[in-house]
Amino acid sequence: MANTFMKLMIDDAVWGFEEIFSDFGEIVTLPGRQIDRQSLLDCDILIIRSRTKVNRELLQGTKVQFVGSTVAGLDHIDEAYLYENNITFASAQGCNSNAVAEYVISAISNIANDYSFDLSNRTLGIIGVGNVGSRLNFKAKQLGISTLLNDPPRQEIEGKENFVDLNTALNADIVTFHTPLTFSGSHPTYNLLGSHNFELITQDSIVINTARGGIIDEDLWEKTKTKANVI
Repeated sequence: MANTFMKLMIDDAVWGFEEIFSDFGEIVTLPGRQIDRQSLLDCDILIIRSRTKVNRELLQGTKVQFVGSTVAGLDHIDEAYLYENNITFASAQGCNSNAVAEYVISAISNIANDYSFDLSNRTLGIIGVGNVGSRLNFKAKQLGISTLLNDPPRQEIEGKENFVDLNTALNADIVTFHTPLTFSGSHPTYNLLGSHNFELITQDSIVINTARGGIIDEDLWEKTKTKANVI
């Protein structure tokens, strides 16, 4: 018999929520965009996808003590607010990192085949060398592809030896983005590729973005002629 001492609000798009969470207590579901503060007043647990913005406006005055996000991105979560209010948080960050890295390798291999060039003669600029980027770097090197790594937060900790600046990475033959979408802090990534540096992308460039859309100025990207775009 299910425990009823906890109440869970779950985005109705979360796969298998009944099988996974039914033993934890009473389950209530709503479409993610309809989850609001009023609906959470007597809930202990919140399980969401990226369409619910989790912040002070949503949670203040509620009983929520645990937030779980079933997607890899974090730009919909105000982690600082959760930390300051002792609300436990868990996410699926990194869960699909190997699959994304394999997708990028597959995509650039297909492009190389379509345009009849040897990947070992091309450079791959990896912007964001975290869960996905680090795996992509390993796979690319296994295939003999030269990589240029750009990751300012890691560079600050590890030193410059293994990293290049953003403009150098953007000058690679193939440029691929694997950063979170952030709007503030020391290294915001919103419009990381935008009007200030899009001239580095040429008609021979191959541009791949498997991260959040806002990392690239997509209106400008749409107007820029490149050899290939992968989204």
